[in-house]
Amino acid sequence: MVKNVTLTIDHKSITVPETTTILEAARMLNINIPTLCYLKDVNEIAACRLCCVEVKGMERLVPACDNVVADGMEVFTNSPMAREARRANLRLILSEHDASCTSCSRSGNCTLQSLANDFNMRGEHYPTKLRREAVDYSTPLIRENDKCVKCMRCIQICENVQTVKIWDLLGTGSRATVDASRNRRIQDTECTYCGQCITHCPTAALRERDDTGIVFDAIDDPNTVTVVQVAPAVRAAWAEQFNLSPEFATPKRMAAALRELGFNYVFDTDFAADLTIMEEGSEFIERFTHKDQYQWPMFTSCCPGWVRFVKSQYPELTDNLSTAKSPQQMFGALVKTYYAEKAGIDAKRLFVVSIMPCVAKKFECDVEQVNSAGHGKDVDLVLTTRELDRLIRCDSIKPQDLMDMPFDDIFGEGSGAAVIFGTTGGVMEAALRSAYYLVTGSNPDPDAFKEVRGMDGWKEAKFDLAGTTLKVAAASGLGNARKLIDAVNRGDAEYDFVEIMACPGGCVGGGGQPFVDGKEFAPKRALKLYGLDKVNNLRFSHENQAVQQTYQEYLGKPLSKESHHLLHTHLADWDLEMKSLNGQK
Repeated sequence: MVKNVTLTIDHKSITVPETTTILEAARMLNINIPTLCYLKDVNEIAACRLCCVEVKGMERLVPACDNVVADGMEVFTNSPMAREARRANLRLILSEHDASCTSCSRSGNCTLQSLANDFNMRGEHYPTKLRREAVDYSTPLIRENDKCVKCMRCIQICENVQTVKIWDLLGTGSRATVDASRNRRIQDTECTYCGQCITHCPTAALRERDDTGIVFDAIDDPNTVTVVQVAPAVRAAWAEQFNLSPEFATPKRMAAALRELGFNYVFDTDFAADLTIMEEGSEFIERFTHKDQYQWPMFTSCCPGWVRFVKSQYPELTDNLSTAKSPQQMFGALVKTYYAEKAGIDAKRLFVVSIMPCVAKKFECDVEQVNSAGHGKDVDLVLTTRELDRLIRCDSIKPQDLMDMPFDDIFGEGSGAAVIFGTTGGVMEAALRSAYYLVTGSNPDPDAFKEVRGMDGWKEAKFDLAGTTLKVAAASGLGNARKLIDAVNRGDAEYDFVEIMACPGGCVGGGGQPFVDGKEFAPKRALKLYGLDKVNNLRFSHENQAVQQTYQEYLGKPLSKESHHLLHTHLADWDLEMKSLNGQK
């Protein structure tokens, strides 16, 4: 049984369980102790030593993040000794950091920069010693060694949360550096490009490749017709960096900002998410009807980070993945075929851009097997939500001054089921809504499958589908995916249909979303998406009139020959190596 103890922190008394750290106790008292490396339950190794405090009776300072309280303890968080030690430690960190803050992607949202300002570090640095190593721009994930502060966050996130383990501490002493394990290049590792190391890096030592310059070039080219699609999860986060209230941060105001940037056509990926449900739902029913012909369970395939994980970690399960492309790639294929013909546009002039909450999507658009329209890449370029924010700022656009504008037809219509694609369990729920209809001919209560909602890393449920019990599960975060797969392989769990998202919380917690250091915003963003679903007059993918029109005019029906050609892919043939380079500094 855990006992309670009483201590004082800066002369304030508090009673807490004896397992509580000094840092946690201080925060309960609203006493701020600075941290850099600390991530609760993930990285509590006191690497940065900025949280050191003075404890009465102890000769040395102790790090608050990994020392527990004791009865009668007296802690002083801002004593002269603690204050000077922090400043010295910060000076050491800054001596090995490229402080080119004005041109850094994290400027204004950098933990190290904030600490330097808070500590009033003005011209008090030790001599700077930088390695000046070349930066590799050939992958979506960019690493700059000279900005690394060796906090180990990336190592802990990758190893303990995502269980991929591509980062490691190499060398010793002053030569120590964080890099891909076993002295490999990033592209030679099992990296899934989930981007969680990026969102948890307190500096810009890890970041996504910035492709905004290429987009501006395309917009400015009079011979190029630019098309942009926006993923469901982007609408939950795009306005965070502009401090817009939920009332102002509408999807239509986002569409207005994209028009202001100069895109010729602004579409909603929600349309393609509804299309994905029709194809993937139909595929599941086909497999379920002929169960002895397939491997089980059937896994979703819309997350390229998850696909990379399966192919590198569990290649024997590749055939369990749905063959349906992601909404991003379905959209690109149809824009360069069906829409180009319908609008009378030469497909060769089209430049298709995706705004995604994801870094792995930058990889996905380069995979040869997902490009089937016959006009080069179906999606020419992918930008993250953070890159969208940079585009808007660079063009001096103030979203708060814009009026709502609708997405373009016909790819501008999306259901509430498509909106919740952006959160963990959302793909499963959307698929079950339409699967029920495809089997029974009638709609269920749109909220009948709410059991798969929530931020739990691994959720499971059973549903009745026309007299047949359907066993489903949803997992977010690759560590939870590994636990689920291992349980299935051991025979401890059995499912028919499983949704996996590489990022904890799903796409709302994606590696391309805005930085919120030390906090998890996925639950808050998910609630926004569920709210948009609730107020949507259209809550079933199969009732999307634009999707129905697309089948009537071009595709025929789900799983048709044309659908298979444009909307499905052979995942076993995916090459995990980067084949093209779209990047720039």
